[in-house]
Amino acid sequence: MTRPFRIGIAGLGTVGGGVVELLAAHGERLAERTGRRFEIAAVSARDRSRHAGLPLGDARWYDDAVAMAADPGLDVVAELIGGDGIARQVVETALAHGKPVVTANKALLAHHGLSLARAAEERGLALNFEAAVAGGIPIVKALREGLAGNAIEGLYGVLNGTSNYILTRMAQAGLGFDAALAEAQALGYAEADPSFDVDGVDAAHKLALLAGLAFGTQVDFAQVHVEGIRRITAADIAYAAELGFRIKLLALARLDGGRLDARVHPALVRTGTALAHVDGVFNAVVAQGDFVDQMVFEGRGAGRGPTASAVVADLIDLANGLVLPVFGVPVNRLRPLAAAAPGGRVGACYLRLSVVDRPGVIADIAAVLRDQAVSIESLLQRGRSPGEAVPVVIVTHEVSEAAMARALTQIGGLSSVLEPPAMIRIEDIARV
Repeated sequence: MTRPFRIGIAGLGTVGGGVVELLAAHGERLAERTGRRFEIAAVSARDRSRHAGLPLGDARWYDDAVAMAADPGLDVVAELIGGDGIARQVVETALAHGKPVVTANKALLAHHGLSLARAAEERGLALNFEAAVAGGIPIVKALREGLAGNAIEGLYGVLNGTSNYILTRMAQAGLGFDAALAEAQALGYAEADPSFDVDGVDAAHKLALLAGLAFGTQVDFAQVHVEGIRRITAADIAYAAELGFRIKLLALARLDGGRLDARVHPALVRTGTALAHVDGVFNAVVAQGDFVDQMVFEGRGAGRGPTASAVVADLIDLANGLVLPVFGVPVNRLRPLAAAAPGGRVGACYLRLSVVDRPGVIADIAAVLRDQAVSIESLLQRGRSPGEAVPVVIVTHEVSEAAMARALTQIGGLSSVLEPPAMIRIEDIARV
């Protein structure tokens, strides 16, 4: 057996601690697969006392993660700190000192992936990030290697477990958004400040990376349209179910006339489709290739074990000498793609209105929709309450997003409409 594969781990939180435990549990298995013994040679974290129970052996301890990244006795650095401060310095320092990097940091790569990939490739180094997207699901390897012979026509997925848990509990237990969020926080699925998750930012970071891999384009987070789930109500969930849909925070990327259409937003997806029954904290990604057709990847999208598994998978590749372009194509051949035109989406929509129950209200709404060439597929109005507020739910046929936006502005201005209309896109994901 050759000399040990010496690993430096920056960050010993949930993921870093999981990596340490996995390496200790499966050291012999990894040595059999690679011909090298995996050795944790150095670690860095803010508080030594918090990690006394981890099997760190004789690993050198660094209070300064950047200094650890420059340690000449390391073969690889695993950046598991997160964020866009020290983490970026760790990655840049490791690469500058000739060390490949494994990271779980989707935000860092979504914002700085192009420059970091260039720095790695100029030195012939790997920058692996399987753990940055969808936890234990090997979607990065699938797009970069397994599906490399295909032209990817589109991909979509449920990429944030926190939001998916909230929407699942709203559907299963009839909870409102606030109650479902509080439950997710109590169980540790949501942070005290859940903004990145429920506002769609986390999923958008991941989608930016997947879109770069899928389409051989430069990663550009600014091109991703982002909406969250805060406005989804228990009523929306119930109406969607009655109409044959589930509501998911959907991440979707496809090419539209040579432009990149990349979006994260709530969407109605039909029950029976691949994503409709992905529940709880699970993630799923569906990739459409021209030769393989539709491929579905599903599993735990976060957590100590699944994410550590993805980190170690990247370490195994490096121990075996596998070095591939970071985004599947060398940086100098990644093409820039313009973003799809705002308002260019064409698709069906779900509308929920709160209106005064009086004669002529539906006719007024229908007239606005008619004037914007919006065709109604179905309409739900339950009960009578003359002079009081009643809900009206409308499902449209396919319409351009620009026309829908104009219609919503006009409908919101009607005296009989008591609050801003709620609109959720309906995505026919079988056609991506």
